[in-house]
Amino acid sequence: MGKITGFLEIDRQERRNKPAADRMRNFNEFVIPLEDRDVERQAARCMDCGIPYCHSGCPVNNQIPDWNDLVYRHEWQEAALDLHSTNNFPEFTGRICPAPCEAACTLNIDDNPVTIKTIECAIVDKAWSEGWVTPQIATTTTGKSVGVVGSGPAGMAAAQQLARAGHEVHLYEKQAKAGGLLRYGIPDFKMEKHLIDRRVQQMEAEGVQFHYGVHVGAETSVADIEARHDAVLLAGGAEHPRDLPIEGRDLEGIHFAMDFLPQQNRRVGQEGIGPVEPILAGGKHVLVIGGGDTGSDCIGTSFRQGALSVTQLEIMPVPPERENKELTWPHWPLKMRTSSSQAEGAHRDFAVMTTRLEGESGRVKLAHCVRVDENFEQLPGSEFTLKADMVLLAMGFVHPVHEGMVTDLGLSLDGRGNVEADTRAYRTSRDKIYTAGDMRRGQSLVVWAIREGRQAAHAIDADLMGHSDLPT
Repeated sequence: MGKITGFLEIDRQERRNKPAADRMRNFNEFVIPLEDRDVERQAARCMDCGIPYCHSGCPVNNQIPDWNDLVYRHEWQEAALDLHSTNNFPEFTGRICPAPCEAACTLNIDDNPVTIKTIECAIVDKAWSEGWVTPQIATTTTGKSVGVVGSGPAGMAAAQQLARAGHEVHLYEKQAKAGGLLRYGIPDFKMEKHLIDRRVQQMEAEGVQFHYGVHVGAETSVADIEARHDAVLLAGGAEHPRDLPIEGRDLEGIHFAMDFLPQQNRRVGQEGIGPVEPILAGGKHVLVIGGGDTGSDCIGTSFRQGALSVTQLEIMPVPPERENKELTWPHWPLKMRTSSSQAEGAHRDFAVMTTRLEGESGRVKLAHCVRVDENFEQLPGSEFTLKADMVLLAMGFVHPVHEGMVTDLGLSLDGRGNVEADTRAYRTSRDKIYTAGDMRRGQSLVVWAIREGRQAAHAIDADLMGHSDLPT
C-alpha cells in the first residue's frame, strides 16, 4: 500500500491526451505522461484494502500494491524489479491494456480507482530511461533447443523466459519484423514500434535467435521445425477473421480490418506495403462494422488518413453509462466506453445490422441497415442507409488459421476451432508440441498473451529438465 490516508487526501489524476486537432496530424503517441512527483502521489492512493482484488483483475498477477508502495517511497528501481518479476513487457500493457486491474480496485467502488496503468507505464519508462533494463543472460546452458513459432507477445514472452532458463531458443516469424499484432495491428499512435525493437535487442543479447520471413506451414515445413528442436511452442495467434456474408460483399472497397491496419503500420515503419492494392481512407466516407478495439483502431487510422466521415456500427445494444457495482465489482463491467479514436469525431450507432451493400461501377457506395432488438431480430420499419465509400470489417477473429501448420500437424481443436491445450501443461495433442496465447485461447488481450507465454515457458522447461525455476 502507499500512504495510509492517501486515498482520502489525494484525488485521482490520470494522464492527459494531446488535443484531437493536434494528435490527428500524425501517427505518434499522444498520451502526456505525469511528472514523477504526480505519479508518486497517485501511488500513495493505494489503500490498505486487506484483499487486493487488483491481483485477481490482472492476468499476469502484477504485485500492484507492492510497487505502488515502492513508488510512493521514491524507490523506483525496486519498483521496476518488482514489476518485471511478473510481466516481461510492462511498457506494452502500460499503453494498450484496458486495465482490468483498475476495474477490480477497491477504490473503484466509488469510481476512483488507483491509476494503476499510469503508474505501471511510468515505472517501466523510467526504468528504460535510467538504464535499469538490461539483458538477463543465463549463467549456464541446458543443451536443449526450443522453437517458438510466432513473435507476438505470447511468443516473445515465452522465448525470453526460456532463454533465461538456459535453453537455445529460436523464434520464427513470417513477417519482416517481430511483434505480431503489436507491430502490424495496433496503430503507432497507441504504441510506437521502437518499444518492440528495444525488447528484441534485449532478447537477442539474452540469446534468442530471431528468424524473419519464415512462414511455418507454408514456405517452411513444420516437420523441419519439429525435427530441429526438443520442443516447439505454437504462438501464431488467432488470425482467421469473422466475415460478413451478405449481398454486395464482393464489391471493391470492402476490407478486413487486418488488411487495412497493417498497411498503415508498414508505411509508418517504412517497410513498404508490398505488391498489394493500397487501402486508404482519404476523402472517403468510411463505415466500420464492429464496435471493439480493432474497430476503434480503424477509426483513428481513417481520420489520420483524411477520411471525410467515419461511422462505427455495433450489433449489440447500447451499453449502460454506468455499471451496477453491487452486481459487477470486482469483475470487468459492461458499460459505455469511449476510446480516444472514437472521441476524435466518429459517429457510433448500436443495435444495427448491415443487411446489404450497394455499389456503383463495382465499388461500394451505400450500406443498407436495419435496427435489431436484444435477440438480434430485425425491427420492422427501421431500415436506413449510410454512405460508405469504404467498409472495414472489424468483427473479431474466430480462431487460428488452420490451413498449413495446424492441419499439417494434425492437432486437436477445441469447440471454437482453437488449438486444444490446457493452462497447466500447454501441451497439444502431439508430442513435444505446445501452444499458448490467442492460438490456444482465441482472440484476447495482450496481457493474457504475456501470461500464457510465461506459463507455457514454465511448462516446457519443466518437461525438458524435470523441474523448473521459472515463475508463472
